Amino acid sequence: MATPVHDGPTTDGGHAAGWQDEAVPPSTPTTRTVRDAAGGIAVLAVANFVAITTEVLPVGLLPQLARGVGVPESTAGLLVTVYALVVAACAVPLTLVTQRFPRKPLLLVTLATYAAGNLLVAVAPSYAVMAAGRTLGGIGHAVFFSVSIAYAARLVGPLHTGRALTLVTAGGTMGFVLGVPLSTSLGAAVGWRWSFALLGGVCALTALLVARLLPAVAVDPPPARDRSAARQGRRRLGVVVGTNTVLFGGHYAVYTYISVLLLAAGLSEAAVGPVLLLFGALGLVGLWAAARYLDRTPRALTITAMATIVVALAVLALALPHPAGVLVAGGVWLAAFGAIPATFQAAALRTQGATADVAGAFVNATSNLGIGLGAALGATLVAGPGTQALALTGAGVVAVACVAVLVARGAFPRDAARTDPDPVR
Repeated sequence: MATPVHDGPTTDGGHAAGWQDEAVPPSTPTTRTVRDAAGGIAVLAVANFVAITTEVLPVGLLPQLARGVGVPESTAGLLVTVYALVVAACAVPLTLVTQRFPRKPLLLVTLATYAAGNLLVAVAPSYAVMAAGRTLGGIGHAVFFSVSIAYAARLVGPLHTGRALTLVTAGGTMGFVLGVPLSTSLGAAVGWRWSFALLGGVCALTALLVARLLPAVAVDPPPARDRSAARQGRRRLGVVVGTNTVLFGGHYAVYTYISVLLLAAGLSEAAVGPVLLLFGALGLVGLWAAARYLDRTPRALTITAMATIVVALAVLALALPHPAGVLVAGGVWLAAFGAIPATFQAAALRTQGATADVAGAFVNATSNLGIGLGAALGATLVAGPGTQALALTGAGVVAVACVAVLVARGAFPRDAARTDPDPVR
């Protein structure tokens, strides 16, 4: 069995309330690298793949889901909204309730919850049962990403946190790139129920891989700090997760309706799927940038990625309805966004405003809150001013988030080893 990884020295020589996954050595070097933790990071990446695939699978199967239980497509679409709202509402409370539990068994419980939720949807005789299955999956998701973000950070030393998070996040990106298209194709071939059933089985298999291959970690209480330092850390964390909400809101206001934009640019319905697959693959470019620069120059990476999104969305709006301009601008936009999840996860952890799990919970909750609010904003714009106003509004909202990063030098420091005592300076 893999050697458990220790989170660092404690102030009292013990562990939080005596909780730990297994017997942990007295100390583990804080210089532990990504290479040292490669096996655990790979397993977490696979778990992220099935988690993201579970979250967004209904998007590609909405017409089939609607026909299957006899509801309008607009009602079936609420399955995505319900999931996001459950995550936004439950991530922080459930993380606080479970923060004293051993991390590895808790992660296994979340994967089992994913499996149960997908299987419940697969056999659902009615929309109500289907919604219950999605709610169950949302509850698992609320805890999974809070634990997963902190788990990745605990597998390596502090100066390697960004790269570890980037590699784990790559699994989620592959959920967008491959998981959803493959599951959607399966649904078209043999029915939507088999897509959910197969994904439920993959979740169960992933739980077995985690049980066998993921090293256990211990959760130590945070080191003692004076009230001023703790207050500044919380303020920095508030800035990071607040900015995260605005950024995800602006992005998803447009991304939720990306198929509408592509159709408005003259693409056929048959071409939308391959284009979305290409856009998802381009997100790997952003992930590469995050892996290369997040532990070296996190502030420059964050500002560059966000500014690129703003410019690309503005160009997309101006390019409509010309397909070439829309495709190029859309590709640049989504390539830049590929760096964002890992960037904000690392920023939240480095604020030292909360334990790693609680910081991860706030990132998880605010991302989903931004998704829900952005989708609602996008719906209003699509129904009213139209697609050009949609893209311009998205650019404007992301620009507001970018200004927040420029101002908040303490929350978004120049390098990974530096934490500015002034959260705004």
